Amino acid sequence: MFKRYAIFYTPPDGPLAELGARWLGWDAAHGKAVAHPQICGLDVARITAKPRKYGLHGTLKAPFRLAVGVEQSALYEAVARFAATHATLTLEALALRHQYRFIGLRPVGETPALAALAADIVRDLDCFRAPLSPDDIARRRAARLNPRQDQQMLDWGYPFIFDDFNFHLTLSGAMSPQEGANVIAALERLMPPLPAPYPIDAITLMGEDSAGMFHQIERHALTG
Repeated sequence: MFKRYAIFYTPPDGPLAELGARWLGWDAAHGKAVAHPQICGLDVARITAKPRKYGLHGTLKAPFRLAVGVEQSALYEAVARFAATHATLTLEALALRHQYRFIGLRPVGETPALAALAADIVRDLDCFRAPLSPDDIARRRAARLNPRQDQQMLDWGYPFIFDDFNFHLTLSGAMSPQEGANVIAALERLMPPLPAPYPIDAITLMGEDSAGMFHQIERHALTG
């Protein structure tokens, strides 16, 4: 049994997933550490220390503890049912960006279908989530939330949802613009060609182990 669960988008097995595992140093799909690439002038281990434990992912429902009395099997079944009733969608493309002080692969163009999918996940699966603890609330409030985000955090367990949803596949911790430019230049040399349009074709149920590392439990194709 995992201590927390989350619902992410994770890329399928292939070049992007392999690069993400090497870059971050953690392969969540196979539950193992991976050696970082050696890049002159960059400390990849330091750059990726914060996002490493999650693996390469885009958050759809942020990590949560199971509500009291809820069996993990019920969550597993609910995620599978959700995926079976929602269709694959496409993004115009994904591109490397340094925004909000960190580097990620972010969508190009508008993403209303993706935002709607994420909102449905938040609402439909929230019955499995335990309320936030006082420590959780205090930690979130340290990010200087606006009133809407604060209320969303209290109501749904995470502040950056609905109109505040901002999809990205995280590739670094916080860094300066100059360092960010250097890291993007290095990543551009490593990044495989990505399809455009880019399909969001599955959702992944993740579990956090006792050491704080996230593991892929099951990647469910969107087949609705």
